[in-house]
Amino acid sequence: MIGTQRHDDAVHEIRLDRTERRNALDTAHCRDLHAAVDAALADGARVLVLTGEGTAFCSGADLDTVGDPDFLAALYGMLHRLAEVPVPVVAAVHGPAIGAGTQLALAADLRVVDQAGVFGLPTAGLGLAVDPWTVRRLALVAGGGAARRILLACERLDHDAARAAGLVDRVGDRDTALAWAAEMAALAPLTLAYNKLAVARLLEDAPVPAEVAAAFDACWASEDLVEGRRARAEKRAPVFRGV
Repeated sequence: MIGTQRHDDAVHEIRLDRTERRNALDTAHCRDLHAAVDAALADGARVLVLTGEGTAFCSGADLDTVGDPDFLAALYGMLHRLAEVPVPVVAAVHGPAIGAGTQLALAADLRVVDQAGVFGLPTAGLGLAVDPWTVRRLALVAGGGAARRILLACERLDHDAARAAGLVDRVGDRDTALAWAAEMAALAPLTLAYNKLAVARLLEDAPVPAEVAAAFDACWASEDLVEGRRARAEKRAPVFRGV
């Protein structure tokens, strides 16, 4: 379930509310989140704030449905929409933001993180892969060193490590994020839209090399992906073969 709430008209809170799965994202929830973003913009939102109910911001992709043929399109369609909207997006991260949760936080422009916040992309332990946009965005926000630790060693960054890497823009909770959003909502909308667009186009726009795109596709078509999902279901360590 995706909840929405208006704060002083200009700030719209979009809330993940699937506490029984620690706000894990499946195909339907990615689509619902995408639709909620579009609805907030149509309703005049000047700033969006992403929050989560329960003990986690977002525990990642729902691995029970990650094999859905429509999942990747729904996930990346939603993430890229968040990154491209012409208003600031603030993620209020409390507790774990793992896998797709880290991607959701990266899609935001700014991150407010509490002391329990933790980030990670454990794809190599599951035979999965995040797309080149996520890799680039992670490296731009957190730096190449942190990106390599997260991607190559499946290292999780707790609050202090994430703050040192640049993943934390402010320390605080949902109220901190909403208060900051209210400050931004009073700024000039056209200037904010230009600033966001300029940062994205000048820093992030570059063609994805064909070999990178092919390697991403190979991960999702691999036997290792099947093994990772099977091992999870059987509650054992996966045995990857690189095919």
